Amino acid sequence: MSTPVAQHRPLEGKVVLVTGGNSGIGEGIVREAASQGAKVVIDYVSDPEATDAIVADITKAGGEAVGCQADVSKVDDLRRLVDTAVERFGRLDVMVNNAGVEFGETLTTLTEEKYDLLMGINLRGAVFGTQLAAEQMRRQGDGGVVVNITSTHEDWPMPSDLAYCISKGGMRMLTRTAGVELGPDRIRVVGVGPGAIDTPINDDDTPEETRALEAAVPLGYIGTPTEMGKVVCWAASDAASYVTATTIMADGGLMQKPGAV
Repeated sequence: MSTPVAQHRPLEGKVVLVTGGNSGIGEGIVREAASQGAKVVIDYVSDPEATDAIVADITKAGGEAVGCQADVSKVDDLRRLVDTAVERFGRLDVMVNNAGVEFGETLTTLTEEKYDLLMGINLRGAVFGTQLAAEQMRRQGDGGVVVNITSTHEDWPMPSDLAYCISKGGMRMLTRTAGVELGPDRIRVVGVGPGAIDTPINDDDTPEETRALEAAVPLGYIGTPTEMGKVVCWAASDAASYVTATTIMADGGLMQKPGAV
């Protein structure tokens, strides 16, 4: 009788915290991390039923997960997320700064209120999420990983959405600068830049808009949250042990196609 081959689970035993983890790309990351053996903390601000359903699915599959309601624009809430990971699972190995919002506002139409709201979630949340995660990882003394979910628009202008681009450009430099600062502590900081991904933000797209977007992607299709989850989990795993202070673009080649800009 042949011996069964053990399933490879790259994040076995790791504790992973995902902000904005109960929908879209965040949900894809949460589910993939759990399938790779991680214990997962799922941050959310709304729709607790969706969080409960994800936790139930992970538990049924033999994994461990917990939801925690927190507004990432508030440092005290971020601290509660990190504390939840430590209290529930004993440590924090991977912090994924995924929570984000997007408004279709130009320089002409952008208001202070919308700017402050977006920057509070997208950039402030990532900066202080990284800070608090690094503090915990330093206490543990054996390194860790921060993954910042940026966008092709950390480098690629989109005039129809000025503040979003500014926030993602800020995350680009957060990743690079914090990655250099935290290197001696063996804490890696990696950006993952999704391109066109099938998430609830696309629900209002017309069939014509969807076809145009697909045509702009060299691989010919819109990516999925599951695919993004796989990229993020690779970046968080030991397979990426020499990757830090840089961004991995996962856009199906979108940024390289002539005329796509």
